Amino acid sequence: MIDRSSYGWVVLGAAFVIITMAIGTLFCLAVFLKPLEDSMGWARSSVGGIALLNWIVMGLGSFVAGYLSDRFGARPVVLGGGVLLGAGLLLSAQVLLLWQFYITFGLLVGFGVSCFYVPLTVSAIRWFEHRRGMAASIVSSGNGLGTLALAPLTRWLINAYDWRTAFVILGELAFLIVIPAAFLLRRAPAAAASPSRPGPPPALTSQALWTSRTFWAIALTHFACCAAHSGPIFHMVSHAIDQGVPPLAAAGALGISGLTSIIGRVGTGIVADRFGAKRTLLTGLVLTVMPLYAVVTREYFGERAMGTAYGGVFFISCLGMGLGSYAGGIIHDLLGSYLWLFLGSGAIATMAIVLALTLRPPRSALRPA
Repeated sequence: MIDRSSYGWVVLGAAFVIITMAIGTLFCLAVFLKPLEDSMGWARSSVGGIALLNWIVMGLGSFVAGYLSDRFGARPVVLGGGVLLGAGLLLSAQVLLLWQFYITFGLLVGFGVSCFYVPLTVSAIRWFEHRRGMAASIVSSGNGLGTLALAPLTRWLINAYDWRTAFVILGELAFLIVIPAAFLLRRAPAAAASPSRPGPPPALTSQALWTSRTFWAIALTHFACCAAHSGPIFHMVSHAIDQGVPPLAAAGALGISGLTSIIGRVGTGIVADRFGAKRTLLTGLVLTVMPLYAVVTREYFGERAMGTAYGGVFFISCLGMGLGSYAGGIIHDLLGSYLWLFLGSGAIATMAIVLALTLRPPRSALRPA
């Protein structure tokens, strides 16, 4: 029998490493934005459109991946994602036309990364029954480390070689890191029964999920949060270069944003375990720290349906990520600056706080809207 207290850390470490590679690679598209514009003549809105497709595909795939991980476990889902991610990055190095890049990075990389976040977050939370916030925050902090490590590395590779070589090396790293780490994933053993523990909730149907007021409150809060920060993050490097910052330093600034997000994510996880997920959610939104939506979803919809419910929440949030990135490119192409992108992001972030305030107590989560 697997020791929950010890092997859970192996699963958590593997999940952290996979997310670091996968999400870090996804955000590195921002580093490729200016080189692609200069070498291929593609408008920033066109590359932003790839990011939009990327996140739409990732959202749809995450919903499916969450359902599949509930049924078959995280390992087979993550292995399939690792193959798609590596292949998409390697093929992106060979593109000659914009539509080809939409397929290689927008579709293949998007579907590949969609196989990671929801299954790995759910798997980690199931291993750490009494420290769910901490587990989810460590997995999520892989986003920050990936950005911190891969953004400067990608910019250095572009400076030293070219953007095509950078894609090849990222693709090789994806195969070398994700596939071996995926074999370390295992299902969490069933928790011991407790007289004080309530029985499992009834199975969550698709109709109950998509008509739940609480589901939409969580999902739209996540959507607004992602739409608010994705545009400034995606266009950070290009904006800095436009202002005269050296390219490597601009990529370093993106990396520093990843470092600060690690502190915020882990901190919110520890606080959520002590004071509750909803209270931490509201505080995190006010402080612009990424809240723990997976833990909030679990509190409202239970463990049995967590993969499906969080997959739906994550799908909605991915639409916000894609729209924010795409809108930033359109704003720059039309107006020649990012001023209105930053102003609009601030307004949307305020909407996220208002939406979070509408959350009702967990017992009313499955009440139809």
